Amino acid sequence: MDNRPIGVFDSGLGGLTAVRELEALLPDEKIVYFGDTGRVPYGTRGAEVIRRYAAEDCDFLEENGVKMIIAACGTVSSVAAHIIHSRSVPCVDVVEPTARAAVEATKNKKIGIIGTAATVHSGSYAMVIDCLLPEAEVYAQECPMLVPLVENGWIGEDDMIARLAVERYLAPLKEQGIDTLILGCTHFPLLVPHIAAYLGEGVSLISAGAAAARACAEQLSASDSLREGLGGGTEFYVSDKGQNFVKVAKTFLGRECEGVKVVDMTK
Repeated sequence: MDNRPIGVFDSGLGGLTAVRELEALLPDEKIVYFGDTGRVPYGTRGAEVIRRYAAEDCDFLEENGVKMIIAACGTVSSVAAHIIHSRSVPCVDVVEPTARAAVEATKNKKIGIIGTAATVHSGSYAMVIDCLLPEAEVYAQECPMLVPLVENGWIGEDDMIARLAVERYLAPLKEQGIDTLILGCTHFPLLVPHIAAYLGEGVSLISAGAAAARACAEQLSASDSLREGLGGGTEFYVSDKGQNFVKVAKTFLGRECEGVKVVDMTK
């Protein structure tokens, strides 16, 4: 048994989808979450900047004594995987477990991917899918406007801007006849009502945050490192607590987000 917490980080609040899944899967675990809200988004930045941010985020979590790190950020997982997997504690990224789940879900072998520009241009998901299912047809679409929509709370089922943005981005994938869609950014599950309504019931939606959380749970169980019988809980850290933080965080978690601490990443 290992009583140290699990560390989770993301460029903003999207990684809270992984936290929500972890809390459901492993209720006895302590979790430390860091959202780099002061430097969001990562997806439009250059590769060297993304790698530096990823290293700094991991440094912060390791300083908090975590036993495992989840990089709940599609951009970091795609561009800086070697950075996070070189740390002193085991790390889980979102790419491999999410790609594997998509391969298991597809029936017609046509898989779509949506993510930030950095995620799509890296080709990370396509490379893993090609190794697992070489005959698969993979179609990727960058969706730069979806992250700020989520971060600003423009996600309601009756929100016309969210609906039009989703339809604009997903139209090419729908035309290709995909039956599985990877939500390659942990913000995107909050847009599932719009995505599902547009693509229809025949398309499986694969959440990167949920897949990473399950992979973390499996690894901890396999290494006999689970925390048991002591009660869990989550500590929240951000680099900027914006005006919409509480509202958006509650939407991600399905509950109030209390006791949030602000970290000065310039130090």
